[in-house]
Amino acid sequence: MAVSHAQLRAFHAVAQTGSFTRAAERLFLSQPAVSDQVRKLEEQYGVLLFNRTKRTVQLTELGERLLGITQRLYAVAAEAQELLSSSRALQTGSLTLAVDSPVHVLPFIGQFNDRYPGIRFNVVTGNTDEALARLFAYQADFAVLGRPIQDEALVSVVLSSSPLLAFVAADHPLAARESIVLADLDDQPLVLRERGSMTRQLIELELQREGLRLRSAIEVEGREAVFETVAGGLGIGIVSAAEFGSSRSLHALPILDCRQRMTETMVCLREQSSRRIIETFLELVRSNVGI
Repeated sequence: MAVSHAQLRAFHAVAQTGSFTRAAERLFLSQPAVSDQVRKLEEQYGVLLFNRTKRTVQLTELGERLLGITQRLYAVAAEAQELLSSSRALQTGSLTLAVDSPVHVLPFIGQFNDRYPGIRFNVVTGNTDEALARLFAYQADFAVLGRPIQDEALVSVVLSSSPLLAFVAADHPLAARESIVLADLDDQPLVLRERGSMTRQLIELELQREGLRLRSAIEVEGREAVFETVAGGLGIGIVSAAEFGSSRSLHALPILDCRQRMTETMVCLREQSSRRIIETFLELVRSNVGI
């Protein structure tokens, strides 16, 4: 017996949302109906796709592998729908961007919306590794990474390159300085992002090159959390100069002898790059960065 579309759709929704209840809301079905579809799929093939407890639903190893297939399946379905509706001149549709920082793509999103107001954007934030993982899992159409990348499976556009910048609270002792050198960070309390963050990796490389000690005062998840923690006086933050912006509560400190730069690169899957909506957004970005 062939796998039914309803069963795969129910499985995919539960796997993506991590909940039978949320999956039912997404599919506009009752929770028992979604549970029944998944149960029938498991019974039909004598397999277990989810480990269930009273509070959590987690994919089994087989479930993870099936999710990889359904992600490709629905990506292809979206591509087919887009092809068949291309005569509507991008009147409707959506793009999902997985980004390390929205600041690098917001101008492009604004321009695209001006031209194609019917297109909806979803922006998901995370570090570079998380953004790339979302792209390869077909959970995003584009990823913005904090580093250059060479991969035949990807189409890439370099958006910007900027130096690393330290910053402190306005009442921090270093706030009286206009700039610092790497030695000023030796064994100083730093507010670092989670592992996988390119900002963290680059400052670690710089301090290691100079034989300096890195002391993590606190580790937080996400760039905004770094800003808030530093503003609270808990240490020194490191960020790309392009992402600092302006704040009365924070004082920027260029690092004069820092060699590393943050290179922001936007990528999409080469196999998806001919989709009209992706190709059009890619062309807009390229025209604005001179590529």
